[in-house]
Amino acid sequence: MSVRILLADDHPLTRAGIAEFLRREETFDLVAEAEDGERAWELINELRPDVALLDIRMPGMDGVAVSQKVKMSNLHTATIMLTSYDAQQYVMASLRAGARGFVLKTVSPKELTAAINTVAAGGLYLDPEVASVMGGEDFIPEPLSTREREVLLLAAQGLSSKEVARRLFISERTVQTHLASIYDKLGSKNKTEALLLALKYGVVTLDELLDTQHDGE
Repeated sequence: MSVRILLADDHPLTRAGIAEFLRREETFDLVAEAEDGERAWELINELRPDVALLDIRMPGMDGVAVSQKVKMSNLHTATIMLTSYDAQQYVMASLRAGARGFVLKTVSPKELTAAINTVAAGGLYLDPEVASVMGGEDFIPEPLSTREREVLLLAAQGLSSKEVARRLFISERTVQTHLASIYDKLGSKNKTEALLLALKYGVVTLDELLDTQHDGE
C-alpha cells in the first residue's frame, strides 16, 4: 500500500523538485501540494494523508503551527518538518508540536525515503545532521537503567506498551512503570519529549535510535 503524502513549501522550485522525486517513488502517492500553511492545513483536514511534509517557514501559518493543529485535532497524519534550519529551538518546537520527523533540505533522496517510511510506520526520524544540535549536555539528574533505555528506544518506533512488553517478554504494566520512571527522570510528559531529551542529554544516540527503528522494520 502506498504512503499518501501532502507537500507544503512556499518556494516553487524546491516544492517542484521534491514533488518530482515523490512522484517517481512507486511506494509514495503525492496527493496534494500547498504553498502556504493555511492551504496545507485545509488539505490535510480534507484529504487525511498519511504523511505531511511541511516547510517550517511559510507565509501566514508556519509548519510548526500546522503540525500543532494536526496534533490538537487528533488526526492520524504524521508530520515531518522539511527545513533549511537546524537550530535546536526549531527541533524542539517541531517535536513538541507533534512532528514525527525533522529533515534538512540538504537531505539525500535515500534519507528522505527513510524519514517518510519511518514516520508512516509510527516512528520518529531526525536528520543525521541534527545529531550535533542535540548534543552538548552530559548531565541528567538520574541515569536511565538498561531496561528503561530499551523501553524508550522501542517506544520511539511507535510501538504500544503491549507491543513493547511482547518484545521484551515483560508485562504491559511493567512497561508502563518503566515509562513513568523515564518521564520522571527526564522531566518529560510523553514519549516524544522523553526521546528528545534523551537525545539531548546523550542518554541515547541518534545512531542507536535509527538502528533500532531499522531492526523493527
